[in-house]
Amino acid sequence: MKTELEKVLPSEIERRSFEIITKELGGKKILPGTEAIVKRCIHTSADFEYADNLVFSEGAVERALRAVHKGACIVTDTQMAKAGINKKKLAEYGGEVYCFMSDEDVAKKAKEIGTTRASISMDKAAELAKPLIFAIGNAPTALMRLYELIQEGKVKPQLIIGVPVGFVNVVQSKELILSLPDIPYIVARGRKGGSNIAACIVNALLYM
Repeated sequence: MKTELEKVLPSEIERRSFEIITKELGGKKILPGTEAIVKRCIHTSADFEYADNLVFSEGAVERALRAVHKGACIVTDTQMAKAGINKKKLAEYGGEVYCFMSDEDVAKKAKEIGTTRASISMDKAAELAKPLIFAIGNAPTALMRLYELIQEGKVKPQLIIGVPVGFVNVVQSKELILSLPDIPYIVARGRKGGSNIAACIVNALLYM
């Protein structure tokens, strides 16, 4: 059996990929205004389940776009997510990306009190006097601590991207974010997610 390869110019690969995604989604109903984000998550992962498990709070995309255009900064829980975000595009709006996971003071404090660096990095982020979007793709403890900080009135995110991947407290941490009444969120319900998904959602917003 002969394998037939599709001839596509390098500059056309991404456009062609999105054409295939759109075709394979068929008549699948996607919440209006979220299509670009859903399709980019599928493009990043080749996983069409994101068309079903991505949950958007009411007006989340519009509120996030306003925040980005006003210079909101991004806080991530991994260097991988930070690396994947288009920092040049973000800088055009006056924003920048932070990840405190490798900071010595974060590691020291986490060890002293017996918690995760991801949790402590949320405390450090809450001290930033800037509008913030949190893009969490790895650590459920980051989402759990972020929920606590919001309840304590110590931080009010412009958007929470809650897409940690895994098994321990992953589903529960996402459900905590889904229970927040006044904070915009984009959450990948269930166990799926990852730093690549967190970064691609940020980039989808930047490209919209």
